[in-house]
Amino acid sequence: MSLALLLAAATPFASLDAIDAQVARFTGAAIGGPGGALTPLDRRLRLQPCPAPLVLAWHGVRRDAVVVQCPDGARWRVYVPVGSGTAPHNVPPAIQRGEGVTIAVSGQGFAVSRPGEALEAGAIGAWIRVRPVTVDAADRRAAEPMRAQVVRPGVVSVPLD
Repeated sequence: MSLALLLAAATPFASLDAIDAQVARFTGAAIGGPGGALTPLDRRLRLQPCPAPLVLAWHGVRRDAVVVQCPDGARWRVYVPVGSGTAPHNVPPAIQRGEGVTIAVSGQGFAVSRPGEALEAGAIGAWIRVRPVTVDAADRRAAEPMRAQVVRPGVVSVPLD
């Protein structure tokens, strides 16, 4: 029997703290922070332990929630609402709405960048919506907005790790 199955059998319910931590890592923001989960998971939830690693993904075109699901055994799914990437009012934005930005996408062993447009203002560390800029005007409408983290003025990042 695998270690994951032994641990799952010893624990009556999945750890909500561990799920909250995974959501924070996925969004790159703390619970209650700009771009992070609005609140911790409801502590009344009683989810079966998941014998496999949890799968996290953005939900919806606006990416206003994270879907956390157990792909094996327990087969449950939880939607975690995520706040907008706007920063508190006392922090000056590093990027203004409508400003041209460089969208840097990085993963294990690679990094690419392309020009984009900020659809929201945001301070360093905030998660904002951006749209890749295309040469063809017809393609511009087809370019899907995405959430990216403000790294510095004019640069946002989309980590895929």
